Amino acid sequence: MVYARGMDEQGFAGRYHLEIREQPFEAEGNGSWNGRNRWPASWISHPEAEVPCVMAFVLTSIPQSDTPVRIHVAADERYELYLNGLLIGRGSERGDGHNWFFDTYELPFNQATNTLAAKVWCLGDKAPYAQFSLRPSFLLCPDDPRLPLATGKAPWQCKVLNGYEFTHPTAAWGTGHKVIVHGDQFDWDFQVGSGQGWTNPEVVEQALWGEGINDQPEHHLLRPAILKPQMSKAATGIQVRHVMSFDQAETHSIPIRSADNLEAEQAAWQQLLTNNHSLTIPPRTRRRVLLDLNNYVCAYPHLSTSNGRGAKVRIHWQESLFEGEQDKNKGNRDEIEGKYFTTIWTWKDGVGDTFLLDGWPHRQYSSLWWNCGRYVEVVVETASEPLIIHRLLLEETRYPLENESGFTSSDPELADIFNLGYRTLQMCSHETYMDCPWYEQLQYIGDTRLQALVTYVSSSDDRLPRKALEMFDVSRQASGITQSRYPCRVYQYIPPFSLWWICMIHDFALWRGDKAFVQKLMPGARAVLFWFESFRNKDGLIEGPEGWNYVDWVPEWHGGMPKGAERGVSAIINRQYELALRASAELESWLGEPELAGRCLRQAEEVAILIDAHFWDEKRGAFADDVARTSFSEHAQALSILTNALPKERLDRVAHALVTDKDLHRATVYFSHYVFEAYRSIGRTDLIVKGLDLWRGMVKNGLKTVIEHPEPTRSDCHAWGAHPIYHFYCSLVGARPTELGKSDITVRPQAGGLSEITARFPYRDGWVGVKVRGESVTYKAEGVVVRIVKD
Repeated sequence: MVYARGMDEQGFAGRYHLEIREQPFEAEGNGSWNGRNRWPASWISHPEAEVPCVMAFVLTSIPQSDTPVRIHVAADERYELYLNGLLIGRGSERGDGHNWFFDTYELPFNQATNTLAAKVWCLGDKAPYAQFSLRPSFLLCPDDPRLPLATGKAPWQCKVLNGYEFTHPTAAWGTGHKVIVHGDQFDWDFQVGSGQGWTNPEVVEQALWGEGINDQPEHHLLRPAILKPQMSKAATGIQVRHVMSFDQAETHSIPIRSADNLEAEQAAWQQLLTNNHSLTIPPRTRRRVLLDLNNYVCAYPHLSTSNGRGAKVRIHWQESLFEGEQDKNKGNRDEIEGKYFTTIWTWKDGVGDTFLLDGWPHRQYSSLWWNCGRYVEVVVETASEPLIIHRLLLEETRYPLENESGFTSSDPELADIFNLGYRTLQMCSHETYMDCPWYEQLQYIGDTRLQALVTYVSSSDDRLPRKALEMFDVSRQASGITQSRYPCRVYQYIPPFSLWWICMIHDFALWRGDKAFVQKLMPGARAVLFWFESFRNKDGLIEGPEGWNYVDWVPEWHGGMPKGAERGVSAIINRQYELALRASAELESWLGEPELAGRCLRQAEEVAILIDAHFWDEKRGAFADDVARTSFSEHAQALSILTNALPKERLDRVAHALVTDKDLHRATVYFSHYVFEAYRSIGRTDLIVKGLDLWRGMVKNGLKTVIEHPEPTRSDCHAWGAHPIYHFYCSLVGARPTELGKSDITVRPQAGGLSEITARFPYRDGWVGVKVRGESVTYKAEGVVVRIVKD
């Protein structure tokens, strides 16, 4: 398996990949009403492929070319593409059947004869939840139809790749099955067409694009990839923390103790990781090696070995070690002494892949999908032969989202919080945004809105937000409601998240101002509002929307739902409905729809009056969560403030309750974003700075990314926790776009008690730099009109 070749410390991503925005072929096809939108190629598959399956496709004897050859490639479900044995790309970028993304490459056919090959796998119900499939198949089409390369026309050969065994990911649910690779069964060197068992593929589907097709069964409808290629580079800074001998089949019940560490072998393993010095494991030996990546990393493992027939190498991952064999507490993430490498809920030996070695020289083993975490456990068991490990490399992968902004302040701890949050954003950015990389790997609206906001203030690349907005739009059901997460073939509905999607469209309109793109999303936004309107009860309030009415992981709430949300009437959901109506009113007005804008604003005012009548508690001076006025939360007060529609006397009382009422249900990591927004609105950004104590605690506790919710937490890396970065720029510096469609930006500093802030961030096609020192505010900008506002 030639994986590591062609991938040096800088990786291979983007070397041959080409970004295109339009379909490469004419729309009319053969000109008939039922023959349009066809590519000059077909999807092919192995005639005996059964799901789950891993297949190889190869085309040999491709003649040399003086100029690079452009090709378009897709697969169901996934592919790895090889040119002359070297890995040059992975795909297809995740979407769904009506949005099947293809990649475009420009390849140098610079040998006398060249070989194209692909490894394609389709796992069916064993695939990640975010992975769609119609049928196992592969597609390659040259941009020039005259070139003899197209699948379905050129003499491609295929075979099923043996040697893969699929294992359940245990606690890492939704991420797809892991693999055991049986080296003695594997079809080695398929990348160059070697080996037996090649056969002619069968054509399973005409390649089509666009919605204008007729009289066709369910097809992959092709679209150009939206995103850049995923990053590919060797992870560095890996530290071997522990090497020990063990004598039992499983390791999850064996604590890490320094007394068991084999120091001499630890040094040898470090040389393997750092300098690629080969390492020999004697026969009939068991070794357990704990690697500390010193950061959170998403990576493919690559193992190069010789000899060691019958040996087993298992590579498992964890975000953190646990304080007990069945203890959810993780403690300080830097510490390993006395801790256990185990898996929450199942209490088994971590999550990852296993390689059963065939003993041949210079074999290259890897996995089908990446794993993630901070700690890696390598377990080696040899049989009657010594095993030589030539290389153990972790190929880091993620979307190449890089920070283009800068932020410093008089509080140096904010820099640590920035780094913590940005690493979280990066680890949760792949072919979509993700809630968390270790569990689920799903793009949820609630998480994604906050990820997009952080992206806007730190990067000029808005491909991920655009894709997310589109994917949530196409997830909508006939009733109008979006799914809570998408792409995902397992349905789930969180009605409050659908309202945040509308606000997410509003965010995009403010930060990016692409009117045509926003216009395309508005029919979906209107449909969501109509869906909610169908749940207005006799009093005019939203009552019991169908689905999981999740708001936040408040410990006192059942399933993250505030009182009244599950089957009754919730102030929080009604406030979200009001906020979505107000956001829609602004969007409709900007798009030249005054009638629709007026309707949304009228409904928002109606709901506001009803919330005041049913949820206001005069004695307490706060809005209750439920109509019985038995539950009160920061959430209800914050959202009420964010409507910007409360009368001043009422606003003052709600703000006082938010700041002083210690009996309110407290927001956790996710919803604290909206509480921070409310603090900014009432001029109390000092409370944002104080509210960052939770993040300060994470840094001191050895975390490299933000946890899902207060300890004991399930996930050590959860995307929504990156939102303080947004508030550094948009609340403390106070830089925000305030008018839809304009490239102007307003800067209204509220330093929150910090004596000095210096910030720089990209905005639209330019950048803005602001320095706040006491009452002094100075700025520089390029391509942006900046308006300074002082209270």
